Amino acid sequence: MRKDSFTYQHNQLVQVLRAILIGLLTGLVVSLFRLAIQHSLTLVTACFRYFHQHPTGLIWWAIGSVILALALGWLTQSYPNIKGSGIPQVEGQLTGQFEEKWWPVLWRKFFGGILAIGSGLYLGREGPSIQLGATVGQGVAETFHAGQLNRRIGIASGAAAGLSAAFNAPIASTIFILEEVYHNFSPVIWLATFVSALCSNMVSLTFFGLHPVLGVHYQHMLPTNLYWHLLLLGLLLGLLGRLYQIVILHLDSWTAKIKWLPAFAYPVLPFLLVIPIAWYWPITLGGGNILITHLTSLPFSLTIFAGVFILRFVFSMVSYSSQLPGGIFLPILTLGAAFGAVYCALMVKLGLLPARYLPNFIIYSMAGYFACISKAPFTAILLITEMVGSLAHLMPLAIVAMVAYLVVDGLHGEPVYTAMFNNFIGKRKVSHQNDIEILVTIYAGSKLDGMKIADFQWPDNSIVTTIYRGEQRIIPNGKTVLSAGDTLVIQACKPKTSQIQSELMTAAHYADI
Repeated sequence: MRKDSFTYQHNQLVQVLRAILIGLLTGLVVSLFRLAIQHSLTLVTACFRYFHQHPTGLIWWAIGSVILALALGWLTQSYPNIKGSGIPQVEGQLTGQFEEKWWPVLWRKFFGGILAIGSGLYLGREGPSIQLGATVGQGVAETFHAGQLNRRIGIASGAAAGLSAAFNAPIASTIFILEEVYHNFSPVIWLATFVSALCSNMVSLTFFGLHPVLGVHYQHMLPTNLYWHLLLLGLLLGLLGRLYQIVILHLDSWTAKIKWLPAFAYPVLPFLLVIPIAWYWPITLGGGNILITHLTSLPFSLTIFAGVFILRFVFSMVSYSSQLPGGIFLPILTLGAAFGAVYCALMVKLGLLPARYLPNFIIYSMAGYFACISKAPFTAILLITEMVGSLAHLMPLAIVAMVAYLVVDGLHGEPVYTAMFNNFIGKRKVSHQNDIEILVTIYAGSKLDGMKIADFQWPDNSIVTTIYRGEQRIIPNGKTVLSAGDTLVIQACKPKTSQIQSELMTAAHYADI
């Protein structure tokens, strides 16, 4: 037992040191990525202020935009693994259903993301930041020959570190990666993942300071006699969230019908459309964090807020359909914030709400919209709390997030990142290479809780090789009794990974009803 304990502590120390390195490197990469996008958007805004005085400059800008769009289109079509947010690719790696080399993705995603998001398209930096972090984690693990299990932990750690550096939200970032991407809360994984997120956040803070990323200033707390608004807001957000899911998941099939335009030329359309947007509404450019923090500074007008929401919704879809490197995470929060402003302005017009609560509803709606689209209310509440920098809104955030989540769930909406992952994996050729290791954590009350290994009918082509229980590392046999909290390492046949993992997670997470 002492030997097992010593081995566990040694392995844990090595994992923590590796996690620190991954966090620091990811923090540096993503902070530079974020800084470059920030300066690019500032440059675009400055150029269009100049064009208002010298309109002929727009001709050269349009020509340059077409050239850049074609170059980025060629880059993404020649190396498809950098398309979109990158979250489905990371999830595929963590489940063993997809593999990619880290360095080609790292530099292409880095520069491609800067050029796409920094040009003003309505794309988010968070998805690319997750994939950048995952490539850093993969690179560190492979450099140190860490083994298959530790390589996967490195990818998860880097992904959490990437999101943490993008949003300065280490707790929510860790929860999001473990809950939505890895689907595993094993103690073998969460410590390294959280350490990486903290270290990455520390690096990011040295670049951008201690102020919250979405510092929406408010002066009044919503009184309890107005809490009925939270229920109505959650209901409306749920309906809009389901609409968002339907549209975003059908974009690929819709754009595929454009037969007259080759795939590498798709980005030309959003790059040309962004020109009038930058001319008239430069505050709306990019992922939307600038717009969120300035919504309360805009004229208090239902028409303006509704126009912003519609513009952001439509052009977000146009931007994402280009398949350029960029995510939907921040654009979803921006849409939520804009709808919160729409709701508040409408209720003020009807005489049902004082205008002073505008900042509150902007904050509540961000959490509600993300919660229902991603179907991750707990992550949404933590994320907005960290990004806004205040614990004062926990109760209203929870109400709006849960109502919106239940509405989408009642409409049979699937978590958007899970649906994107299924679409992504469905288009990949199945690899028939070596077996892989699957990690499954047993939940209390599940079918496997309290069961002997020999008494469970394990899926074909799978075998339990190791059990992690607290500080113990157990080599199991048929008489080994499983218990809640155990993390099983299961050797599985790679072509059947998805089926095997689904069966095991059902047995490990749910009771046999």
